[in-house]
Amino acid sequence: MASADQRNLRTINTAACLIIGDEVLGGKTNSAYLAKWCFSLGISLKRVEVIEDDESEIVEATKRMSERYDFVVTSHDDITYQSIAKAFNLPLKLHKEAFEKMRRMSKTTKQQPDFDWDTDSPALRAKLRMVELPTDDSRDVNKQFIFPHEDLWVPVAVVNGNVHILPGVPRLFEKLLDGMKPHVTPRLVDPEGKGTHRVLFSTPMSESAVAGYLTELAAKVGDRGIKVGSYPRWENKRNTVTLVGRDLAYMESLVADVEKNINGKRVHTEGEDDTGDEAEAKPQS
Repeated sequence: MASADQRNLRTINTAACLIIGDEVLGGKTNSAYLAKWCFSLGISLKRVEVIEDDESEIVEATKRMSERYDFVVTSHDDITYQSIAKAFNLPLKLHKEAFEKMRRMSKTTKQQPDFDWDTDSPALRAKLRMVELPTDDSRDVNKQFIFPHEDLWVPVAVVNGNVHILPGVPRLFEKLLDGMKPHVTPRLVDPEGKGTHRVLFSTPMSESAVAGYLTELAAKVGDRGIKVGSYPRWENKRNTVTLVGRDLAYMESLVADVEKNINGKRVHTEGEDDTGDEAEAKPQS
């Protein structure tokens, strides 16, 4: 079993996202944003898992994901910090730098006009809980907490070397995740962060009509790390064919051949060549 420091240094090939049930109920889109972020960096998002807001489930899922994947992301709710701390037998400790940043950057609100940072109160204790984080005293603290943005007091807690706990608010989640790129790119298979590319094609042919050619194409390009996909677009006259991989130059060399064999054309966004008219018939598979 790898140590936390080893997990913190190894190459990032795979990622997983742990969604607490309340995120789904609230209609948040953090997992969708993470999927696009991983794709842009060439990280393979292998698993997105939804669990209840329950300590035992968080403990089990976090330990399992930390062991199986290089980069794990979840967002904190009321019991996330304490549950993940329990998963790895760590105490919750006040992160003084985060607290001082919070104190310095926070503004007086109408809801708490008389709030005093130096006087014990339910409001102060609530704020302190936000910066009481899982902490391993045997490890370098700078490897356990990342401040991606100087204008935000919120840290990303990195537990067991690869479990990243971000705030659940989508605006903050997205900003902090984007801010983590400089910390992540040196550990990618492609340190330049060129990521994965997708080439889209639009075809009037049915999925079954192009299946034979696409099967042959997939066998031809598989060794180059290229994946071939075909997706019916119901209620539209055109279906979509995709090439996905890291070698953009090689995929570009295939464009003319693909266009010819699917009687279609390359597009930059799905549906960009739709006429707006109702389809005469649903695409058949």
